[in-house]
Amino acid sequence: MLRSLALGILLLLAAPLAALALAAVWLRAPIGELLELTRLFLIAEIVALLLGFVAYWFVLRVGRGGISSKVALGYALSVGVTALVILLVSMPMFISTHDAQFLLVLLVFSGLVSLGFGYVMSRSITHGLGRLQRGAQEIARGNLKTRVQVKSGDEVEQLASAFNHMAEQLEAAATKQKELEQARRDVVAAVSHDLRTPLASLRAMIEALNDGVVSDAATVQRYLKNAQLQAENLSLLVDDLFELSQLDAGVVQWSVEPGSLRDLISDTLETMHVQAAEKNIQLSGWVDSSVDPVLMNSHKLQRVLVNLIQNAIRHTPADGTIFVEARQRDDKRQVQVDVIDSGEGIAAEDLARIFEQFYRGDKSRSRETGGAGLGLAIAQRIVQAHHGRIWVNSERGRGSCFSFTLPRA
Repeated sequence: MLRSLALGILLLLAAPLAALALAAVWLRAPIGELLELTRLFLIAEIVALLLGFVAYWFVLRVGRGGISSKVALGYALSVGVTALVILLVSMPMFISTHDAQFLLVLLVFSGLVSLGFGYVMSRSITHGLGRLQRGAQEIARGNLKTRVQVKSGDEVEQLASAFNHMAEQLEAAATKQKELEQARRDVVAAVSHDLRTPLASLRAMIEALNDGVVSDAATVQRYLKNAQLQAENLSLLVDDLFELSQLDAGVVQWSVEPGSLRDLISDTLETMHVQAAEKNIQLSGWVDSSVDPVLMNSHKLQRVLVNLIQNAIRHTPADGTIFVEARQRDDKRQVQVDVIDSGEGIAAEDLARIFEQFYRGDKSRSRETGGAGLGLAIAQRIVQAHHGRIWVNSERGRGSCFSFTLPRA
């Protein structure tokens, strides 16, 4: 604001100098006329500065008037200064008072025409600003779908565009907030359910043992074994929740270094063969010789492989197959690992949510087949922390292929 004011005052001061130079060079005015013009210009300049200062103080400092009145005031000052200079210069040249009065009438006419144009131009500005004001009021009332359409080709249109972008960002943020809030409710409900079921079972078995409802050694042993199993399930669930919360918060810090993906897949397959054999599932794998070395944290990446293979075992019927393969991608900067099963597959409506925490596509079988719905969510977070990507291709009844990428060393 101060910079604009200084520029305006500088132009006012430069005006008489420019006029005097033009009179001296173009009109070849004698020194006497130049001195007289200087005196008249100084008078007009002083009057203009005084009037401008008063107008500036009244409009900006007192806060009176809108944009239209400010623009009109600027035009009025311009016309007033013009009339003053013309009258001061022209009065000595008129033979009669009638000529001077006629000139004054012409100046009044031109001044009113200028004020009319000024008002029309200012309305084009205030019209767009009025729309912006109404849009801001709608946003304040919570209507985040409000958009403002202004076609003026000036800064007001740019301001409207920025306003619309802000409204879009606010609407997206509000939508995201609602989604996060709903996700939080879903997580709380899922955690409550997953904790309530084993806790209720534990409580029932402990009460039966404590009240002497069961007394024979075989039943007592069976109850204790089931209680131990439920306690282990609770411990695993709590551990998964803790790890997932750390991954989401970004507080987990681990180092990555060049390692052998071939050895990691081989070791993981060896440890998972027992689980696969219990369901009579054939588990095998193949690793391209060109994949190593890979930037990874071996412990965390093995957790990804175990989660994906366990998920495949859980949803693959007896006599099915699970195949793990790793190969170099075409860009030669990444490797891709695929876990392919011949299981039940995933419904199309579940594919978009399969990596959400506690999400189970088949609600009727999820409890029976085990799993809290956290394995895939944890695998996704770990892969993303390795600067990789994980996705799934599946069709109901035709098996699934879970794939993820890792950067090569």
